[in-house]
Amino acid sequence: MTHPIIHMDGIKKHFGNVIALNGVTFDVTPGECHCLLGDNGAGKSTFIKTMSGVHKPTAGSINFEGKPLSFNSPRDAMEAGIATVFQDLAMIPLMSVTRNFFMGREPTKGRGLMRRFDIDAANEICMDEMRKMGINLRAPDQAVGTLSGGERQTVAIARAVHFGAKVLILDEPTSALGVRQTSNVLSTIDRVRSQGVGVVFISHNVRHAMAVGDRFTVLNRGQTLGTAQKGEITASELQDLMAGGQELAELEGSLGGTI
Repeated sequence: MTHPIIHMDGIKKHFGNVIALNGVTFDVTPGECHCLLGDNGAGKSTFIKTMSGVHKPTAGSINFEGKPLSFNSPRDAMEAGIATVFQDLAMIPLMSVTRNFFMGREPTKGRGLMRRFDIDAANEICMDEMRKMGINLRAPDQAVGTLSGGERQTVAIARAVHFGAKVLILDEPTSALGVRQTSNVLSTIDRVRSQGVGVVFISHNVRHAMAVGDRFTVLNRGQTLGTAQKGEITASELQDLMAGGQELAELEGSLGGTI
């Protein structure tokens, strides 16, 4: 049996009197894509920030590679091997793909005061890592802003994997993309999964989740409504859970089946 890389048990997060997460249990294993699905306001953002070290949980426990772990900052989570790719991607459009790829972690050559950025090594690494993800760059010095949205997502994912991510959290990676760009990102996720990285795919899009997911957990108002393996649940059943189940069915009936 494959053991989880990260296991979050009974996670609660309160902001004063507001309960953002109320006993969420979630894990991901090596080479698995575990999708966390939920509508706006379900608690997905708070969950991401708790898993990635931005928030400390009010209650509950986090085990990483079988050991209890407490993150005091996002840096702690990154050093442990948890990388998060947020919707804004944290990229500078006018800077080159290579510069965005390394962003403060550039390879250097020389010693002491003569130490400087090794641009040739950086370009080679960047081009190679992007090829592994199925993207052939025109040139590593092209501005990242000239890439499509899907290609920029791939740069961010390739960067995280290159720097040692064991768990990759993707925050709505396909929400603003067209069909072709979405296909590129989903293919990248599949490549990452094949390398043994555990992927946490956060989304409200059931079709995209079903395309790459191995497991699916639905979050609603800070609580999990259940977890199912691929093949145990249909897209329409997932959609019903996300949208309110019986409430949605009753509304559909009253509107003459137009939802």
